[in-house]
Amino acid sequence: MPGQIVALGGGAQPLRLGPALEEYLMRLTGRDCPRVCYLPTASGDSDANIVRFYQHFRQPRCQPSHLPLFRREGDDLRPRLLEQDMILVSGGNTANQLAIWRLHGVDLILREAWEAGILLCGGSAGSLCWYECGVTDSFGLQLAPLHDGLGFLPGSHCPHYDAEVLRRPAYRRYVGEGVLPGGIAIDNAAGVRYAGTEVVEVVSAREGAQAYRVEREAGGGLREEPLVARRL
Repeated sequence: MPGQIVALGGGAQPLRLGPALEEYLMRLTGRDCPRVCYLPTASGDSDANIVRFYQHFRQPRCQPSHLPLFRREGDDLRPRLLEQDMILVSGGNTANQLAIWRLHGVDLILREAWEAGILLCGGSAGSLCWYECGVTDSFGLQLAPLHDGLGFLPGSHCPHYDAEVLRRPAYRRYVGEGVLPGGIAIDNAAGVRYAGTEVVEVVSAREGAQAYRVEREAGGGLREEPLVARRL
């Protein structure tokens, strides 16, 4: 059976996740010192973001590593990813990230990792990538639909639901007009945990941060249902 995915609404980089969410993710691995691999593809393998990752995910709390693709190291990516307990995906440009992953075969390895029970997680582009589709700023200043996510999780997704003023109206419009199927929207500092493709828990690291199920109704209306969140 596929393992766990945690989609985080906010925190484009590990620095912004905060200690509560970071500790929550590491506990989910079930390891005392989990192997954590950072995929910084969406940020263009930003050196600054890689440094921040190692500042926040370091020994003895975990065994950190990162996998660059713009300056690719080594020929076989598969063993490097499949030996991890957790794969953390950065924020940034989701469309570019997906294209580069597919060129290098990382999309197929990530599915194999998921099916092997390795925890997959991330915020912003690191959450949108797991769904079928969603709302992105990958194509310019205007928010636009993205239709070619990895599709591990069903439906659409919108991160940063409470943090960026245009996110909520854009997502509601696209779902209401049928441009995107219904799905899950997540505030910054909140996360949704999946076991396989089923939502099993919503967590929040900030008062008021939560997630929502957004669906188009048969008569053309829109239903936005808040999901009960557990405060970390």
